[in-house]
Amino acid sequence: MADTAQAFHPEHVIDEIVDFIGDPVTAAEFPKHIIRWRNDKAAADVGLTGLSDDEWRTHFGQFEPFAGSLRQPLALRYHGHQFRSYNPDIGDGRGFLFAQMRDDRGRLMDFGTKGSGTTPYSRFGDGGLTLKGGVREILATEMLEALGVETSRTFSLIETGMALHRGDEPSPTRSSVMVRLSHGHIRIGSFQRLATLGLNDELGQLVAYALKHYYREEAGADAPARLLTLVARNTGRLAASYMAAGFVHGVLNTDNINITAESFDYGPWRFAQTFDAGFTAAYFDSTGLYSFGRQAEAIHWDVVQLAIALKNISEVEPLAAAVDEFAPAYRAGLVNRMLWRLGVAPRGQDEDIALVQAIEGALTENQINIDRFYFDWAGGDLRVGHADYASDGFATFRQAIAPYSSTIDLTHPYWTDATPCGMAIEEVEAIWKPIAEDDEWSMFERKVFAIRRMGEALNRRPMANRH
Repeated sequence: MADTAQAFHPEHVIDEIVDFIGDPVTAAEFPKHIIRWRNDKAAADVGLTGLSDDEWRTHFGQFEPFAGSLRQPLALRYHGHQFRSYNPDIGDGRGFLFAQMRDDRGRLMDFGTKGSGTTPYSRFGDGGLTLKGGVREILATEMLEALGVETSRTFSLIETGMALHRGDEPSPTRSSVMVRLSHGHIRIGSFQRLATLGLNDELGQLVAYALKHYYREEAGADAPARLLTLVARNTGRLAASYMAAGFVHGVLNTDNINITAESFDYGPWRFAQTFDAGFTAAYFDSTGLYSFGRQAEAIHWDVVQLAIALKNISEVEPLAAAVDEFAPAYRAGLVNRMLWRLGVAPRGQDEDIALVQAIEGALTENQINIDRFYFDWAGGDLRVGHADYASDGFATFRQAIAPYSSTIDLTHPYWTDATPCGMAIEEVEAIWKPIAEDDEWSMFERKVFAIRRMGEALNRRPMANRH
C-alpha cells in the first residue's frame, strides 16, 4: 500500500461482541471488477487515498481483509419493525461488515457492503445490488453531505458483470457491489433481536459497546438510559436535518436507524421539490407513514422501540425520560439546520423560532421550490427576484428575516449560477439513462462535481451529531 498523509488505523473491536452480533460469511466471487466510483475525498479521512486501482479492486471487489482489521466479513443479525410490523426474519441479507478503522478524528468507522452476495439472512434474495441502485446511493449521500446531514458516505462502487432481475426496473440489469463508510453498523433492530430472544446479558454488552465505541463513554449503572438519551437527542437532530434538506428517506424502519443516528441505507429516497408534508418517496408507502412531514414522528416511534427493548435491563422511568429528549432536540435542531441552510446567524430563541415558522408557513402556502428558496434568500437578503416573494404569503417571512445577518461568503461562484443545485427524481433518471444505454458517465460526473461545489459554497457545517 502506498504512503498516505493520514495513516490507516485498522480496528477489530467488533470482536468484543462477535459471538452474538453476526455470522462469518464469504463474499461472492464476481466475473468483473470495474471501478465506477472511488471516493478519494472520504478515503483521505481514513488513510486510504494511496490505494492503487488494483488494490482498490482487491479490497472492495474481492474483499481481501485489511491487515489488523476483521479477519472475515460478518453478516450482522437483527430484527426490526418494517412499516410497524415486527419481522424477526431479517439481518444482513446482501451485505456485511467488512472492516473497522479509525478516521482522522479518532472515531471508530465501519466499512459495510451492499450487493456482496448471499448470507444466512438472504432468504430468497440473490444478494445483489443493481448498478442503478449504487449510482442512486452515491447521488443521495453526496447531496446529503453537502447539505449538512449526518450520513454514511458511499466509499466505493464496482460493477460486477452479473445480470440481475428486478421487478421495479427493466431486467436483466447491470449489477454492482458497494461499500459504505459509516460511523457504526449497529441498528436499533440489533437491540430488538436480543431483547426478543431474552438475551439480556448480551443486550447489556451491546449497550456498553455502543457507549464506549460510538459515544466514548464508559457504561455505568444507568447505561441503558444514557445510551437511549444520546440516541434520542441525535435522532431528533437527524429528523430536523431531513426537513431542512427537503429530504425523504422513504423507509425509516427500526432496522434502518443507526445507533449513532447517522443516516444510511438509501432505497426509494427522494428530495421534495416543495414543502409538501404528504410527499412520499416509496411507491409502496400507501398510507404515507414515512412521508416528508411525518419523518420526525417515524423516527421518534423507532426510538420508542429501542426503549421497549432496553426495558429488559432497565427501569422504565429513566427510559421514558430519555425518550422525552427527542422532541426538544428535534425543535432545536430544526432551528439550527434551517438557519444554517439559509445562511444567517442566530439572534435569539424566540426570534429564531418565529423565523423558522415563517419559512415553513411561506413554503407551505406558496409551494415554491425548496432549493430555489434557500438559494434566492442565501444570507438573508433577496438576491434573485421572484413574484411569489412579494405576495402576502411571504409577508410574515419578509418581516421576520429583515434583522438577520449573513454567515455565507456570497463571493463563491456558485451564488452567481442561474439555478441552484438540486436533485429531482427526473434528474436522477436522466443521469442514469446514458449510463444504461451507452455506458456514458459524464452527466453523473458533472453532477457530483456540482454537488461538491455547492457544498463548498455553503462553506460551513451545521451543529453536528459527531462523537
